[in-house]
Formats: sequence, structure tokens, C-alpha cells
Amino acid sequence: MSTSNWMIYGANGYTGKLIAEEAVRRGLKPILAGRNPQAIEALAKQLELPYRCFDLHDMSGSDLADIDLVLHCAGPFSATAEPMMRACIAQGCHYLDITGEVAVFELGQQLSDQAKAANVVLIPGVGFDVIPTDCVAARLKQAMPDATRLTLAFDSRSGFSRGTAKTSAEALPKGSMIRQQGKLVATPLAHKTRTIAFADTPKLAVSIPWGDLSTAWFSTAIDNIEVYIPMSARKVKQLKRINWVRGLMGLGWVQALIKNRIEASLTGPSDSQRARHTTVIWGEVSNEKGQRIEARLDTANGYDVTVTGALAVTEFLLQNPDHSGYHTPSTLMGWQLVESLPGSGHIRLSGDTGASDGQAQAS
Repeated sequence: MSTSNWMIYGANGYTGKLIAEEAVRRGLKPILAGRNPQAIEALAKQLELPYRCFDLHDMSGSDLADIDLVLHCAGPFSATAEPMMRACIAQGCHYLDITGEVAVFELGQQLSDQAKAANVVLIPGVGFDVIPTDCVAARLKQAMPDATRLTLAFDSRSGFSRGTAKTSAEALPKGSMIRQQGKLVATPLAHKTRTIAFADTPKLAVSIPWGDLSTAWFSTAIDNIEVYIPMSARKVKQLKRINWVRGLMGLGWVQALIKNRIEASLTGPSDSQRARHTTVIWGEVSNEKGQRIEARLDTANGYDVTVTGALAVTEFLLQNPDHSGYHTPSTLMGWQLVESLPGSGHIRLSGDTGASDGQAQAS
């Protein structure tokens, strides 16, 4: 594959633009693409890159005919992932995206056999969703092969881009989710809380329907998975109250109102804001013997992880194209991937590491 034959679709969005700018700094020459001709052309001229414009729901065979890899950045992925995945399979080019949506990961797994037949890799979630948590999950599974429960959490103050906020708005009416006995189980919002020591100070945290409920299950085969983020007791109560009106929040006019407000008020965090707000990842596995191992990892801001993570996977596949089927970041590149990203430390283990495979070390 040639590094000139790859595309960033949705390059004019907040995260897509950050990725395109960093790609240029690295000497890469992606083709910029999207459905907004004015925005795509302006960005392409600014970065001196080739571009093309097309709508995902009105694609022709020529749109991807000469493309080896698509890095898909146009959300909400609930609406855009499937047409792009299927187009990539049809045209024989690898598919990457930066989603965190469980349904998109599940779709990728369902299309894995088709992707294998076409010698195509499908790897959604090559950003902050879900590289750090997926790598922590894989490291914990290595440390405790007989683990039956996995809990993941992250403490981040990254702020929202418009795309992330709109995806969150779409998710609210659906409630939350956990994986239980191998099955995805729908739950009310704020269904579970627990106290987690991300660093020195324990924090109240609430369960969320994060993508690892799908990806970590694929990566580790652990059948019971939950994901948490810190939240104040007041906000937890507010979230629980939303359960009474979740049905109304799914109405088209309500979603339109929320998204219009997001469009008018959000732009995404600035460079200085991202630099100030780094992230802590926490994870825990336990087995039937009652043994447990915890993991902690410091990373850069979530959006910066998305930029460097997406490009790391892109460059890997361009240089090592002979992979196919559905993957998570850790199944494609190993749990060490996250430690190679700028701003990331090492995954630190503590607890019953004597129950490990011999490779884990307490820290």
C-alpha cells in the first residue's frame, strides 16, 4: 500500500481536522473527504492536500476505487458507519473510525466474515474510544487469564466537541448498558455507582454504555464487563431523574432542539485546554477465587489520544496491510499500543498479581 492512497472522511469536523493537521506534520498526504464541498475544499487548500466530496448515502464506486484505507471521522457513527463499512468491504479498503458506540462495534463484528473474504480490516474505535481502555483490558486479561469480571473506568475533563455531544444526546434515550454473562443488558441511566480510586482521592463513579462493553469482550472473552466515569452525587441524581422522561428525549423534535443548541454553543476544547486536561484510566479484573488485580494508566487528553492513536493504527496498516476481519486496537497491535502514544505512561498493576501468568509485576 502507498501512504498516498488513504482518506480521512469527515476531515472538516473538529477531530478530523486535528488528525489531518497532525498527518501533515508527519509528512503524510491523506485525501480529505466529506459531504461539505466548501469546508473540505478550504481545509484541503490550507493543508495543501488532495480532496473529494461525496455523501455516504449517495456513493459511487469511484469514490473509494483508488483508496487503500479510510479513516472515518464523520459522526454520529450510528448513521454513518454502516454505509462506509459496507463500501470499504465492496471496494477492498481497510476501515477505521473513531467511534465509541457499542452498536458500531457490534456491527463490525457481524461483518467480520465479509471483511475477511475481501481482505479488509474493520477496526472501529481507534481513538480515545477505545484504545486506552481496550489496552488496559487486554493487559489485565494477560495478568489474570481466569478473570470472570472486568471493570473499566476513566477520569477525563476533555470537554466535548460538537460530534461527541450530539452522539451523547442520541444515547440518552436508550439508557445505559452492562455486559452480563456474555450478553449486552440494557439498564436505566445511572443504574450502578461505585467508588473508584483513580489516583490518590477516591471518587464516586457511575456506569455508562461505553464501547468496551463490546470491544473488551471481544479482546478478552470476559463475560461480565462494566464501564464507569466519575460523577458528583448531585449529577447522578439528575441522571436518574432523566429515566422518567427518556422516551420524550428520543422524539425527533427534542433531538433536533438539543442538537441545534449543541451546534450553536460548542466548538471543542482549545489546544491549551487539551494540554491542561489529561486522563487517568483505571481497570480491575477478578476471578472466581476472589482474587483481583487493578491497573492504572495516565494518558494525554482524550482528543490528543484520538489523533495520535488513529494515526498510529493508520500507519501500521499502511505498512502491514496483510490483515483482515474485525479487530480491536489490542487484537491488531497488542496492549502495548497505548504505551507508545505521546503523553501515555506505562500500565501499572497492583493487587493479586501472584495469580497472573507470571508476566505481571506489582507496582
